[in-house]
Amino acid sequence: MTDIRRSRELFLWCMSSVYLLAFASLYVQIPGLYGDDGILPARLVIKKEAKSWQDLINDQPSLLRLTPYLGLDVQSGMDLLCLAGIVISLICLISKSHRDSVTFLILWILYFSLYQVGQTFMWFQWDILLLEAGFLTILVAPIHPLLPFIRIPRCKSHDNITMWLIKWLLFRLMFASGIVKLTSHCPTWWGLTALNYHYETQCIPTAAAWYAHQLPEWFQKLTVVATYFIEIVLPWLFFLPIRPLQMFAFWGQVLFQVLIMLTGNYNFFNLLTLVLCLSLLDDSFFYKKKVNKGTQSTLMLVWKFSEKIVTIAVIFLIVYATAVFFELKINWYNWTIKSSVVFSKRDLSHWLEVYVPYSIGVGLVSLTVEVFLSILRILRKGNVFYRMWSVLSCGLISFAAFSLFAISLVPHTVIEHGTRAKVLNNYPLIQQLYQFADPYQITNSYGLFRSMTGVGGRPEIIIEGSNDNQKWKPYEFLYKPGDVYRRPPFVAPHQPRLDWQMWFAALGSYQHNPWFLNLVYRLLTAQPEVLELMGKNPFPQNPPKYIRATLYHYHFSSLDANSNRYRKSGNWWIRKKKDNYLPPLTKDDPGLVQYMKQTHIIQETPLANLADNWIKTCIIKVRRLVGQMEGFTFTISLFLMANLVQFIPYVMS
Repeated sequence: MTDIRRSRELFLWCMSSVYLLAFASLYVQIPGLYGDDGILPARLVIKKEAKSWQDLINDQPSLLRLTPYLGLDVQSGMDLLCLAGIVISLICLISKSHRDSVTFLILWILYFSLYQVGQTFMWFQWDILLLEAGFLTILVAPIHPLLPFIRIPRCKSHDNITMWLIKWLLFRLMFASGIVKLTSHCPTWWGLTALNYHYETQCIPTAAAWYAHQLPEWFQKLTVVATYFIEIVLPWLFFLPIRPLQMFAFWGQVLFQVLIMLTGNYNFFNLLTLVLCLSLLDDSFFYKKKVNKGTQSTLMLVWKFSEKIVTIAVIFLIVYATAVFFELKINWYNWTIKSSVVFSKRDLSHWLEVYVPYSIGVGLVSLTVEVFLSILRILRKGNVFYRMWSVLSCGLISFAAFSLFAISLVPHTVIEHGTRAKVLNNYPLIQQLYQFADPYQITNSYGLFRSMTGVGGRPEIIIEGSNDNQKWKPYEFLYKPGDVYRRPPFVAPHQPRLDWQMWFAALGSYQHNPWFLNLVYRLLTAQPEVLELMGKNPFPQNPPKYIRATLYHYHFSSLDANSNRYRKSGNWWIRKKKDNYLPPLTKDDPGLVQYMKQTHIIQETPLANLADNWIKTCIIKVRRLVGQMEGFTFTISLFLMANLVQFIPYVMS
């Protein structure tokens, strides 16, 4: 039974960091996204102030419905919640004693309250992943501050159970992300050509993605095989009791996430996934006890030797199986590796029918073992009072763990409909529990990059303004591709939510993205909060009379001199006009004005102003002080400041 005190403390510190980055990134974007003059004003979706606690919980559970009692409008309320989240996260980063269940419960409530009014700009998988991981962190964190009159150690016998829940979440995230690539029947994933397009078609690529795109096709295909190996095969090693195999899986996940971070800007998502990977570690990872080989028993020596043999055998087996299923062949003549998928879609369906139920069994057995070992640990130490308290707390945590495991089976089995039907039909209580928990995002289904978009070229919307409907000037965004000579940026862990939604909007039409018309109207009226979300304003004095949007297809330029996309003069991109996305509009266009009135962007009656009080005054002063600072600078500055404060005592001493 291994100790996980250090790994758990590191997990709590890292979760505090992720919360800080998430709140800080959102804070600088609130006026432009959710303010009264923003793109999607939060006041339009928030319901009236809660009349009772039951009304708050049952109708729209968000603290923003309580802020009117403080004399705050919705935007000021969002500012308050974000600032509270930033401050509490900073305290948790600096002070170990404040990383407790109460603090993480408050952080979860704050982010969940903001998520309730986030609309399309917060409907991302990393937001719901943060909510699920954040909820589990409440169970992982020590609970002793709730009982100040009783001395309870921060590290408890049931910590292995709560950390197991983090491991199960990591398994579901990775396994589903790999499986959905195949169940989507996307020809690029089945043809192993997905990475031929991924680097240039992802939302906000980095400069490293440009170089990765230049790699030869055989290597890109091999990398897709490695992706399947890491996402589908390695997660099964999470639950094996053999430490070297768990470490092999851990380093595989770490390498995978680091490579994604280097080539793509996925905000705090990859960092959060790395935090979940800490559930695979115990304290022996951070320090090794010196063991005198002469004092080791024969049984221990046999176990260590067997462990090494089994590790080598399992790694060889899974690598060999991967080579067979993807027909890996080495061409020694030109030093390349050929690969192709040799199994069929019918084979995949059969495997899912077998292995998805098997994953449930593995999870159930693994959790049961953790509970049993925790009880054994309790019975081996401490006085009678300690044992009684520990058994009680372990029982409660075990009940919560089995309940959360059962609820998670509903989203987990989405990837195999037969297993899902059996779970729902044979265990109606699980479905009832899931329906109760679902509104709170306690457990969710995941699956990134189901299908590869932009195979024929990366669709990109270019917004342009004009005063005469003849000469057009483009609006540049801060991060998304526009100017073909601009270097792709590195902005993670900040998430520019407008830039991200522009990527999704380019995949469809403005009719399917009604917020886009709101953006156009805000530009026609030169709304400063919205302009702060974008790059250089081509009309700094007065807004343009006309605005239009054009759809282009972008491709990375090439290093190949024989390619028609050859990089001749330092351009990172090659683009070609494909279609008109939005015809020229003016702010007085009857159709646009009517739509703005229907969506209440244009108010028929002026908004009622709440009287200022000291809380609102402080929030406004902080907002004026911070403004809408560039998101990457703001988030990184706060994170570095918090870490600097931690090291000051060491420097002073």
